[in-house]
Amino acid sequence: MPTPRKTARGSSAAAKAAARNTDSGPANPLAASDGDFAARKMAETGEMAASMPANPNKAAEHGAANGLNPPVGASVAPPSRLPASSTLTEVNLSPKTGEAPAEGANPNSGPLTRVRVDSSGQRLTTNQGVAIADNQNSLKAGTRGPVLLEDFILREKLTHFDHERIPERIVHARGSAAHGYFECYDAIPHLTKAAPFKEAGKITPVFVRFSTVQGERGSKDTARDVRGFAVKFYTDEGNWDLVGNNMPVFFIQDAMKFPDLVHAVKPEPHHQMPQAASAHDTFWDFVSLMPESTHMLMWVMSDRAIPRSYATMQGFGVHTFRLVNEAGESSFVKFHWTPKYGTHSLVWDEAVKISGADPDYHRRDLWERIEAGAFPEYELGLQVFTEEQADKFSFDILDATKIVPEELVPIQPVGRMVLNRNPDNFFAETEQVAFCTAHIIPGLDFTNDPLLAGRIHSYVDTQISRLGGPNFHEIPINAPIAPVHNNQRDGMHRQAIPRGRVSYEPNSLAGGCPFQAGAAQGFTSVAARLKAREDQAKVRAKPELFAEHYNQAALFFNSQTPVEQAHIAAAFRFELSKVTVPAIRQRVVSMLRNASETLAAQVAQGLNMNPLPEPMPRALMRKLKPEITTSPPLSLMARPGDGSVKGRKVAIFVADGCVGQSVADVHAALLDAGAVPRFVAPRIGPVATVDGMAIEADASLENEPAFLFDALALPDGDAAVIALQADGHSLEGIRDQYRHGKTILALGTGADLLDLVGLPRSLPGGEADPGLIVTDDAALGAQALISGLARHRHPERETDPPVV
Repeated sequence: MPTPRKTARGSSAAAKAAARNTDSGPANPLAASDGDFAARKMAETGEMAASMPANPNKAAEHGAANGLNPPVGASVAPPSRLPASSTLTEVNLSPKTGEAPAEGANPNSGPLTRVRVDSSGQRLTTNQGVAIADNQNSLKAGTRGPVLLEDFILREKLTHFDHERIPERIVHARGSAAHGYFECYDAIPHLTKAAPFKEAGKITPVFVRFSTVQGERGSKDTARDVRGFAVKFYTDEGNWDLVGNNMPVFFIQDAMKFPDLVHAVKPEPHHQMPQAASAHDTFWDFVSLMPESTHMLMWVMSDRAIPRSYATMQGFGVHTFRLVNEAGESSFVKFHWTPKYGTHSLVWDEAVKISGADPDYHRRDLWERIEAGAFPEYELGLQVFTEEQADKFSFDILDATKIVPEELVPIQPVGRMVLNRNPDNFFAETEQVAFCTAHIIPGLDFTNDPLLAGRIHSYVDTQISRLGGPNFHEIPINAPIAPVHNNQRDGMHRQAIPRGRVSYEPNSLAGGCPFQAGAAQGFTSVAARLKAREDQAKVRAKPELFAEHYNQAALFFNSQTPVEQAHIAAAFRFELSKVTVPAIRQRVVSMLRNASETLAAQVAQGLNMNPLPEPMPRALMRKLKPEITTSPPLSLMARPGDGSVKGRKVAIFVADGCVGQSVADVHAALLDAGAVPRFVAPRIGPVATVDGMAIEADASLENEPAFLFDALALPDGDAAVIALQADGHSLEGIRDQYRHGKTILALGTGADLLDLVGLPRSLPGGEADPGLIVTDDAALGAQALISGLARHRHPERETDPPVV
C-alpha cells in the first residue's frame, strides 16, 4: 500500500476542502487530516483503490481449466470502516436509523424474530403508527350525514383491505405448510459437500409446503391430484429448495409442453369447470395424444392421488440431480422422502364425502398433528448412481416420466425431517413462500433434464410476477439464514438498505467487496460431459430412449396389490365416464393396452366399450427389455409405517343411556396411544350415562360425519342404541366406516347397530372380518381397535360395486 505524502498546512486544508466535494477530486492523494473524517475517508479510499492497480484474476476468466476452478475474488481489507460507508452522517443516530450494521452483517438474513409482531397490551394504530381513537365509526358530517373524504383512517383501512390478496400460484395454488428441521444421520463427504450432509447430527431449519396442483386457492384438499412436496432448507451456505411431488414421475418430458399440460388440466376456459379435477375432456384429450404420460396416469389414477394426510405421503425430487464432493467428482442422485407413519390413502367414496364435509381436511390434519405434538416425520433417502450405470439402463435418467427402480439402485437413508412448528401467519409465510428449483447450494448441481431446465427458469419468473417484483427473496419467510451480500439493487419492495457507494464487481472503492468466493467455497457447476456425437449440435429433439412410453407404466401397475389395481381401474372408469367425446375414451384405452391388457379390458368393460380399440401405435417400434417387471416398493402397502396411531382420529358414538365407563375406558386407551378420540353424540354437550359417568360430547353426528374419522367405536346401553338407530346420521356413519375399510368396535349391545345397518360379520370370502370387533370387554376392545387402526384400513372387505 503506498505511503501518503507528507503535506504542509496548506495541503491539509486543501484535503479538507477537497473531501467536501462530490464532483471532483485532487490530482494526487492527500493525507488525512487529524480529526477530519471527510478527508480521512477520501484518503483511505484512495489508498484502498491504489492497492489494486489491476484485476489480478482477469487472466483466470479464460479457458476451460480456469472455468472449472474459478479463483477467489481479489479484495483488500479497508483501513477502517469509513471507505465502505454511504455517508459520514451515519454517526447521527435516531430511533429510526439506528446504528450502522455490524461489520459484514445483513440483518435481513436473521431469524424471523426480527419481524414477528406481538400486539399484546398495545394500542390500535394506523400503518403510520398513529393511535386510532375510534375503530367503530367512519368520520361523518353529523351522525346521519355523509362520510367525509378526509377520513384517512377509513381510507387506509379499506385500501389495504382491497389489496390484501396477491395473485395465486398458476399451479400448486392451494397449500399448507410448517416449519421444522432436517437432521443428518452421518456425513457423506464422498458423495457431496452440501451443507446439510457435512456432519452427523447436523440440524438444518426447513420450511415445507404441501399442495394440490390443479385447484384454485379455495378448492378442496381431497381432490384426485398430484401433491406438491416442497422443502426449503435454510442452510448455512444458502437456501436449497427441493421442489418435488408425492409422485416420482411427471406427465411430460420437456418444459415446452408444461403450459399445454396445465391449460388442459385446468377448468375448461369456456365455462370454467370442473374445479380441481382431471375428469374432463381437455385433460384426457391432451394426455391421450401424449403417450409418454401413460406412466404418470397410472400413479394419478392410483390411491397415491388421494392421500390420507400429508403425514402419510411420500415425497420425491422427480428429476435426476447431481451430487458433487470436494474433489469436484459428481454422481447422479434421486431424492426420496418416506413418512414415518406409513403411506396411507383414502378411498374414492371417502375422498368425495370428505371434500363436502371438510374441504380443509388435509390442512386441518397437518395443523392439528403439530399442535398435538404428533409431529410429521420423514426419512430422506438417496438413490446414487454413476454415469456409467445410467448408460446401461433401458431408460434415460433425464426422462422425467421414468423412475430408477429400487432393485437397480437401493435407497440410502441419510437423514430425517421433523415438522414441529406451525406458522404464525398463513399469508406471511405459507402464501408468500417462494420455492424454486434453481435454489441450490455447493455440493449439488443439475442434469440436462429438459423439464428441469424449464422449471429452473419458470419458478423465478412467476414469483417476480406473483410477489410484486425481483425482491421476493427479502420477504422474511424466503430470506436465508446465510449472509446475503451482492450488488443487486433497487426494484419494487426493496427491504435491505445497502451501505456504501459501490454496487458493482470488480471494484477497488470498496476494497473489492463483496468478492467472488472462488471454487473452494462458492458454487461451481459440474462440467458437462462432452461426447463427440452428432447430437451435440443445436437441435429440437428428444433422445431415442425417451420414446419408450409403456414399460414403466406396466411396471407400476404390475407392482400393485390386487386391491390397488382394482382402484386404478375404477379411477380410470370414473374419470373417462366424465369425458363427453367417445373418441377420447377410445384413445385412452388404446394407449392403456400397451401398458396392461388386463387394465385396458377392465376399463373398457366399465365403460361398456366393446370391442376394444386397437393398441395405440408405439413411438418406438423396437421393444426394449426392462430390467425388472415388478417392484414391490411401488405399492403403498410396502410402507405401513412405524405401527403407531399418533394423530389418528377416532369417533366414539355416545347417546343418553350409554354405559359411560366402557366408552371412557376406550377414550383413555386411545389417548394414551397418541390417537385423537372424540365423543360424538346427536347433540354436543353432556350425555346422561346409565352409570353416572360424566361424558361430554364435543362433536355431533351432524357436524362431524363419521367418514372424517379413521375408526369408530359404538357404545353399550339399550337406550343409547335406540337413540342412535333413530338418527340417520349414525347409521350412515356406520355404513361409511364399513365401506371405507375402517376398523369398527361395538361394545355390548352396540353390536345391534351393526345388524341394523346390515353389515356382514365376515368378509366376502367367508373369513372373519378383522376390522369388526364385537366385545363386552372395553379394555380388550380398545387394544383390538388400536391394532386395527394401526393397519389404517381393511381393504379385503371391498367389493365392486359395494354390497353395503
